[in-house]
Amino acid sequence: MSTANKAYNQSVKSIDVISVIPQMFEALHYGVLGRAVKNGLLQITCWDVRDYSEDKHRTVDDKPYGGGPGMVMMAKPLRKAILHIQAQRDKPLWVVYLSPQGTVLKQPGVMRLKEKLSTHNLVLLCGRYEGIDERLIESLVDEECSLGDYVLSGGEFAAMVVIDAMVRLLPGALGDNTSASDDSFSRGLLEYPHYTRPENDEGARVPEVLLSGDHQAIARWRSRMALQRTLAKRPDLLESAQLSAEEKEILAELKKIIIGD
Repeated sequence: MSTANKAYNQSVKSIDVISVIPQMFEALHYGVLGRAVKNGLLQITCWDVRDYSEDKHRTVDDKPYGGGPGMVMMAKPLRKAILHIQAQRDKPLWVVYLSPQGTVLKQPGVMRLKEKLSTHNLVLLCGRYEGIDERLIESLVDEECSLGDYVLSGGEFAAMVVIDAMVRLLPGALGDNTSASDDSFSRGLLEYPHYTRPENDEGARVPEVLLSGDHQAIARWRSRMALQRTLAKRPDLLESAQLSAEEKEILAELKKIIIGD
């Protein structure tokens, strides 16, 4: 990944990350993300918030007013980092604070953030300790996102998840451009089961339809299995899933079989 002191390419999609531990993002050198950066699909720049501290100890946190445990990240270093980034970018920033108080990010939200990359430079603000000064959130944060109803030791883990989820949606990021559209949650359904060689694994055989070469039959089977899996494991997703008329008929049939509806 790029670091703050390297030249910025204005022509590529940009994600900036503000963190107290930017070294954690070395993990993004590998896999899909690493290839996407290498192929010029986007640039990820990590900024150490301690570089914007104003004392020799590089302090970025302090005790909370009103008492209580832990420390709070100070507004001023974070503000200076965000404004420094904006001065180097030719698009407006969209600042996302990774926070347990944020809206839980689901696939539609990931897709929306991916679209933001076309018009904005995305900034992921990684909180630590007890969080960040509320005044920074009120003045410079555009939205707060959470991965779920649990607490992580820092926003860095959440930022890496968000980056990975977005980047795989970029055209050219995956080896097969249909992979992302087939993923679980892409249409509000869980993905159908997958099989590979051998055909017979200790008595368990690959479904015959997948060996038939009949692409229409395979597509129907996969559609049915996706609906069946979603109904069994995540029926809540079906309330907002985008279903065709044929899929609605299949779902009605499955409900009769599985839950007697």
